[in-house]
Amino acid sequence: MGSFYSVLRIASKIKSKRIKMFGIWAYHLLGKRYYGVFLDPVLACNFRCRMCYFSDPVKRSSMKGVLTKTQIDKIAWSLFHRAMKLQIGCGAEPSLDANLAYIVKLGREYKIPFISVTSNGHLITMDKLRELAGEGLDELTLSMHGATKETYESLMVNGCFDRFKELLADFAEVHKAYPSLKLRINYTVNADNVEELALLPELLDGIPVETIQLRPVQEIGNSDYTNFSLDKIASCYDSVIEPLIIKCKKRGITIIVPTKQNISCLEEESDDGDQRIEKATYFYVSPKNCWRSGYDYNEYRFEEYCKRNKIGMELFKSVFSKTKSKKEFTKKMNYTVK
Repeated sequence: MGSFYSVLRIASKIKSKRIKMFGIWAYHLLGKRYYGVFLDPVLACNFRCRMCYFSDPVKRSSMKGVLTKTQIDKIAWSLFHRAMKLQIGCGAEPSLDANLAYIVKLGREYKIPFISVTSNGHLITMDKLRELAGEGLDELTLSMHGATKETYESLMVNGCFDRFKELLADFAEVHKAYPSLKLRINYTVNADNVEELALLPELLDGIPVETIQLRPVQEIGNSDYTNFSLDKIASCYDSVIEPLIIKCKKRGITIIVPTKQNISCLEEESDDGDQRIEKATYFYVSPKNCWRSGYDYNEYRFEEYCKRNKIGMELFKSVFSKTKSKKEFTKKMNYTVK
């Protein structure tokens, strides 16, 4: 398989939801890989990022649980053989789990084409990074919400900006031995950190960054951060974001961003085609959840469950389902890969 982001570029050019659903159904029918497994092996985090639900004590108290090694083996047996992508770390911090490198190893044994870990990076030492790379990790995604010590540590409570910079240097060193290992930066943009995007090229100078994604702040629960206005982000698009896009292109960095128009406009209605595609391809697994209600990875392999529950017919019907509109209560971001 080529670059995962090349696949994203191709998919983004297909506008018809029906054609996309037909492709998913065809891959399902032919026994091909077509979905992503999004795994939170532990429901905990060592940070209390102000824009995240882990900053809410009530929500945080409900986010508990750790997958055992036996459970991880069963999940791999049930789902990994048909996965196109394995993302470890979705809403929690995967580096807290002692089995992190083992999960990467399992993903490689099941020949998953693309394996990614999303982390704040605070606990990932150079030795741990080497171990992950040695087991076959394709991409490390680091979350950051500021390009200065003051902003980074203010928004990422419990974080240390100097430790983050140390990890970037560690990655550059490990990358020499494992040049196929990719680094992605996820930067959640708000009114307080948007102007610091101009500092990213200098901060990342000499660091082999493959991808940067800019994610405008969204309300995802009762978080400590409350300024969800995107007005300043939109007003800084031409002066800050567009120059960053140009600089990234010159350095060969893939940058994933919403359009200026999309930031400026609130989409009050959208069709449900995207939701059907997500339902078919997004398999979330955690100590509390597994893909669909009633799916037991201890009992079923993916194919048996699909046969029992007529998932193939469900996908086929989705190809011809009429588009429905629904009200959106948050801004729906249409990201472009540049």
